[in-house]
Amino acid sequence: MPVLEPNPPNGQKKLLAVFGAMIGITVVIAVIASIASP
Repeated sequence: MPVLEPNPPNGQKKLLAVFGAMIGITVVIAVIASIASP
C-alpha cells in the first residue's frame, strides 16, 4: 500500500486533513507571533 494514493480511504483522508490543520495552525501562530513581536 503506497503512502500517498490518488484516492485514499476515508480514514487516511481524515488523518491527512488533521495533519494539514495542525501544520496550518502552527504557521498561523508563527505569523501572528512574528507580527506581534516588536
